[in-house]
Amino acid sequence: MSRATDRAARRAALSGSGPTHDGAATARFPGAKSAFGLLGEVLLIGVLVAVVSLPIITLPAALAAGVRHLRRYLTADDDALTWFWRDVRASFVGGIGVGVASVVAAAVLALDVDLAASGVLPGGPVVGIVGWLGLAALALALFVAAGRWTPELGWLGALKGVPAAVRQDPAGAAYLVATAVFAGVVTWQLVPLVIPALGCIALAIVAVPERPRRGVETDGTGAGTGTRLDA
Repeated sequence: MSRATDRAARRAALSGSGPTHDGAATARFPGAKSAFGLLGEVLLIGVLVAVVSLPIITLPAALAAGVRHLRRYLTADDDALTWFWRDVRASFVGGIGVGVASVVAAAVLALDVDLAASGVLPGGPVVGIVGWLGLAALALALFVAAGRWTPELGWLGALKGVPAAVRQDPAGAAYLVATAVFAGVVTWQLVPLVIPALGCIALAIVAVPERPRRGVETDGTGAGTGTRLDA
């Protein structure tokens, strides 16, 4: 094989259109070749998710659509924004129900934390810890469900799969909780930073389940297939 042919094959492999000869592997995430391009896409999704989730209760639908857009971008599929808005519409009705339940639960937990810090409640430190753990669990469930949502699965199916997803990847769950803490801290420090924070959350929801894990093969949607890679 000539050098020109070999170089062309390598370019095809990197772009995701290969392989074109023996030994040329297709890039896993061909859409992420440019770091600046990926940063721009994350910021764009942060803006779109922030706009769609302005009523607060629409955050789950916005996040699910943003996650699916970034997944298409990373795999070099059709990432036109038309698909983002289609996902928003498809996830809207069920997403509002999830959003209302999440807002109510977050408000109750935040009230518990506030009362515990004020010293009004007996056993305040314990109540405060339980409240913070509840908020972390709520954020984790929302992130995992948003990552699993598809028009075919729906929100009910996505939520049902959350416990199994957490059991299969407890380290990934810890990463997602850390992402939620990071987003909360930066937003608390400067409110406009919520836009890049939302984009980073969407990227983390996509990237964390796809990270290399010994003995686990993913199916491209963030869910483990259960197939051992070292078998």
